[in-house]
Amino acid sequence: MVRRILRAVSGLALVLALLLAGPLWMLATERVEGRGHWSSADRSPAGLAPSPAEASQAVVQLYAARAWGWRGAFGVHTWIATRNAGADAWQMHHVLSWRRPALESRVTTTPDRAWYGSEPVLLADYRGAPAERLMPEIEAAVAAYPAPSTYRAWPGPNSNTFTAWVVREVAGLEATLPVTAVGKDYLLDGVLAGAPGGRGVTASLGGLLGLTLGRDEGLELSLLGLALGIDPLRPALKLPGIGRVGMAPLIKGVMSGGREP
Repeated sequence: MVRRILRAVSGLALVLALLLAGPLWMLATERVEGRGHWSSADRSPAGLAPSPAEASQAVVQLYAARAWGWRGAFGVHTWIATRNAGADAWQMHHVLSWRRPALESRVTTTPDRAWYGSEPVLLADYRGAPAERLMPEIEAAVAAYPAPSTYRAWPGPNSNTFTAWVVREVAGLEATLPVTAVGKDYLLDGVLAGAPGGRGVTASLGGLLGLTLGRDEGLELSLLGLALGIDPLRPALKLPGIGRVGMAPLIKGVMSGGREP
């Protein structure tokens, strides 16, 4: 009996060490932004959000960027931005750890600003008629988010829980969230839900143990909020903390002409 217990403890310790190897490497190699004070970190636009002169039609975009400080070694922060046709300003929706309520919807002209030193990447880009159809549903989903006053970095609900929930709620809105989006598999209503990328399913027990199988996610296993996986469609490994190693994922979206961006 004692040997069995020791084997089980040793096995668990090995699994935890493997899961934490990536985040520890990110910290050791200083690949996350955490020098100085967060208030002085870079917040310049990345050039991903089109101006009205570049694209006068309605636009819906989803972004991800590494979190500030030690949290960035584990994962990213995600947010949703929408802009009406011909407008200069955007509406930006996300969940923040330092606000109460945690859910913030605000007007901005720079939804693609660096997230406190970390340059964002684009997860989805819908424009024209598809974006116009999505925007009212996105606003309704944001208003109906069931945990607007709650933020827990681990295992959730957090900013990634919010983004994934909105994506699942809005028909036609798809985004393949990074494997480093800790909290995306924290389900607020049950243990089964659709995969955010579409054509797939996520099963999760409180964000602590989960499985996602989808056309665009591939196979992802989640343990204690940290996930690893493989994407056979666009060959890549997905590693805790490190993220995707291999081919880049497709940016989800339907342009005004009906083409994938």
